[in-house]
Amino acid sequence: MRILYHMFLSPTSRKVRIVLREKNLEFELRSEKVWERRPEFLAINPAGLVPVLVEENGATLADSVAITEYIDEAYREPFPLLPEDRLARAEARRLVAWFDQKMGHEVTRNLVNEKLMKRFLGRGEPNSAAIRAGKENLKTHLDYIGFLAERRKWLGGDDYSLADIAAAAQVSCVDYLGDIPWDDYPAAKEWYVRVKSRPSVRPLLADHIPGAPPPPHYADLDF
Repeated sequence: MRILYHMFLSPTSRKVRIVLREKNLEFELRSEKVWERRPEFLAINPAGLVPVLVEENGATLADSVAITEYIDEAYREPFPLLPEDRLARAEARRLVAWFDQKMGHEVTRNLVNEKLMKRFLGRGEPNSAAIRAGKENLKTHLDYIGFLAERRKWLGGDDYSLADIAAAAQVSCVDYLGDIPWDDYPAAKEWYVRVKSRPSVRPLLADHIPGAPPPPHYADLDF
């Protein structure tokens, strides 16, 4: 069976988990404590980062963009996650990069790393300035999600795509912390209700980190 090395609140790992389930592919999850820098893990990914996917034939893939595009090309059923049209495909890829990189850097890292990871790793007190920056930047990204959702059927265009998956992966991590004032962003909320109701996303809502439970609404498909 294929193996996915991941971390529970790694948004790029979550992105790969969703894609695998959209393609109805079986896989085993293995949680990797990347800070331990295990030699066995470094042997398959010298960068020491998750996600890493090991296929059934032993092929190893690292980096969430490389993994998700490989999966989409190798397994076309039940539907493609990148549009066939070149311009539409470019737009989906732009949004994947936006959420993976921009939202990930400006929001998710600031909130998840400071509020959870520092505590678990014993790396001192949370940086309150980073947390404030993360919460302030979150407003911009929720506004942008709402802007897109009001003008398109899905974030990237007419079809559900990797753009929605990348956004949902980031949003789900922040929502685990209870930091999203959903009532202030109705368009983004309506989009996320549609996404979190998909069978591919529901397993993420069952994630539960010992000592740091999510808010009650986290697993509620209708909030």
